[in-house]
Formats: sequence, structure tokens, C-alpha cells
Amino acid sequence: RSSAASDVYKRQIPGHDSFSVLPPEPVTLKLYMPLCAEVFRTDPWDGPSDEPEEMSDREILRQEDAIVAAMVRNQCPEEAERGIMRWYNHGDSVDEKVQSVVFTAEEREGKLWGVAQCRIVGTLSDSELETLKEYISGQASDGWGEGFEQREIPTSDGDMYVHLWNWENSVSYTHLTLPTIA
Repeated sequence: RSSAASDVYKRQIPGHDSFSVLPPEPVTLKLYMPLCAEVFRTDPWDGPSDEPEEMSDREILRQEDAIVAAMVRNQCPEEAERGIMRWYNHGDSVDEKVQSVVFTAEEREGKLWGVAQCRIVGTLSDSELETLKEYISGQASDGWGEGFEQREIPTSDGDMYVHLWNWENSVSYTHLTLPTIA
């Protein structure tokens, strides 16, 4: 036996295991939601338009960097550690298992989607996932998202306003899987 191995052997107590139980590593769950935007276009002769114009998926996708940067700027200091879970405060199993939820945007299949990036420890039951989705939906439409959609994002086309939901799809704001595009 080497001297180092002998030292380790001497420190162990016979009949007792020497191991540590580590908590599970957090995993990332992404919940996707419709993202739409409108722009008050700026005309070189007439200035900014008084009426917003709905942006196409292609136009929105070209603004991905500006949108993600605006989402980061919209986070308040209290959300640094847990994101919007800072405001959850229900003291239930969702509060325990969901370490953080942060809004961002991501391109999937040629379209820019709003994304709630959730850091989860353990496994969410179906009812816990439904509770989380309802909370995120409320934050996307009325909470965090309502404040975000009221802040203009300057672009070369004019001031853009982004929504983490859309008028036609007001029932289902979040998706675990993306719809298939035919």
C-alpha cells in the first residue's frame, strides 16, 4: 500500500460508509409562448406614425438581439436571483422546485418565440407544471409582460413594442411543445 492510500484507510471508521448525498442538479425547462410586435414606423418626411403597424414574423426575427437585450434591461434588481419567481411567494412545492424563471426570446422554425426559461430541481408533477404555466401566463400577459410591452425598443424602422402573447391566442400563452408547421 502507498503511504497516501494508507493515510486514507486509517481515517475511515470501520463499519461506516463515507459518502455524501448531493442534491440533484437543476435542469432547464423552456416554456414557449407566442411573441408578436408592432412598430410605429418613422417616415423621413412625416416623422413617426401615429398608428402602429403589426410586424411580420420575419421582421420580428430580424430584431431578435434588440428584443432579448430589452428583456434583460426590463428585469429589476429584485429578480437577479430567481427571476419572476421572486414574486411567486406561495410557499408550495412549485416554489421549492422552481429555482428561477426568466423571460427571453428564441428562434424556432423561422419564428421568434417568447420563452420562459425555468430552472427546476426535481420533477414537476402534472399539477405543479399546470400551476407554473398559469403563473407564467399571468406574468406574460398582466405582470412582467405588461410592463415590458409598454417600453419602446428603438429600431431603424421606428419604435417597436413587443408582446409575450397575441390577441388571437389569448387562452393558451405557454407551450411545452411547438406546434408543427406544415
